[in-house]
Amino acid sequence: MQHSTSVTPDSPALAAATTKAFRRLVPLVMVMFVVNYIDRVNIGYAKDALAADSGIGAAAYGLGAGLFFVTYAIFEVPSNILLERYGARFWLTRIMVSWGLVSALMMFAHNETVFYLLRLALGAAEAGFFAGVIFYFTQWFPNRTRGQANAALYSASTIAAVIAGPLSGALLSMHEFLGLRGWQWMFLIEGLAAVLIGVLVWFRLTSRPDQADWLSAAEKTALSERLAAEEAERAAARQDKAPSRWSMLRDPQMLLFCLVYFAAQLAQYSVTFWLPSFVRAIGGLSEFAIGLIAVVPFVAAFVAILAAGRISDRTGWRRSVLGSGFVLAAVGLAVAAAAAPVAAVVMLIVATVGFKVAASSFFVIPQQYLVGAMAAPGIALINSIGNLGGFVAPTLLGQVQQRTGSVSAGLLIVAATCVVALGACALLRYTAKNRAQAPEKVTT
Repeated sequence: MQHSTSVTPDSPALAAATTKAFRRLVPLVMVMFVVNYIDRVNIGYAKDALAADSGIGAAAYGLGAGLFFVTYAIFEVPSNILLERYGARFWLTRIMVSWGLVSALMMFAHNETVFYLLRLALGAAEAGFFAGVIFYFTQWFPNRTRGQANAALYSASTIAAVIAGPLSGALLSMHEFLGLRGWQWMFLIEGLAAVLIGVLVWFRLTSRPDQADWLSAAEKTALSERLAAEEAERAAARQDKAPSRWSMLRDPQMLLFCLVYFAAQLAQYSVTFWLPSFVRAIGGLSEFAIGLIAVVPFVAAFVAILAAGRISDRTGWRRSVLGSGFVLAAVGLAVAAAAAPVAAVVMLIVATVGFKVAASSFFVIPQQYLVGAMAAPGIALINSIGNLGGFVAPTLLGQVQQRTGSVSAGLLIVAATCVVALGACALLRYTAKNRAQAPEKVTT
């Protein structure tokens, strides 16, 4: 079955405006997201060095890694409100400069207390970045081109994963250069990079189309009118009052959605924060080599995401594709828990492919289920609860390693959670209206 919706061609002025906006704004935002990702995950590469130099054990490391997500969740909504009030140019610059400074200050994490405080501060400083960029795109790109902008943003996370490993590994090798340890150089340089990009954002980012001196008057008018018309259309469709987030939790489907996304995030951050340690356990590798090997899972995941998205779109087997991701994640984590170092790294590649496929193919299902006034708060609720996996994963694995000397039991718990999520996938359903329609295309 195919959609019968007719599409009106864009006017030349509108087409020119969106093309200029994409070329000027999207590459800059992608660079911002690459730096953001590196500053978020570099803690994983510093784990062993922090333990050796600062006495931060596995449990303290896991708790500190997870504390980031606590303040991130607390300050995310206020941050987005302030972005709307003061404009994206000012607020995204503020976010980048503040998180870059805090990330650089991680070079002074000489004990657990300072480590905890800086991780909490980093979450507060960075809060609202990703959601703010998504909101910013709604102020620049009409519905027809917004998917391309979003896809470019998501692709930046894979680019960042490829860069983060070798870069962090190289910086960790700068032992005692000018009296600083390698991990101190890593936090300092990668943090200051965010500050410099933040300054560039101030000079290059434009908050709204009517402020863009690089658009002609006709282009500004065409783009502003199209965005205003689409907003008016969305407002007209919201005739019923949006339910509260907590009242939606009485819906069993919402509980299933939250469980499934939580499991995907739990698996993601379990691997992200501990993968360098697994690679290091192979032995005989330089920090740079460790960083290079840690890239492989994300390269494989990038290919798998594209393939899974194409299969999902062409067949409409949304739950099957989602479930296959959890199968791979569960098998990879379970085998890695009992395998020798080399085999464990190979199975973590399998697990990474699995949770990336699951996460990237998940939201098409709640997007089809949540209609009307339930859509925005429903997606927000799923995202906020699901991201708690970013707190639970490192805290759980850190405690397990501290008590047992290994994260094997923790990986088995995460694998079991993926099995539970696999069962939940079979219970996910669409609305009757969307069952009768062709599958929507989802960019990942």
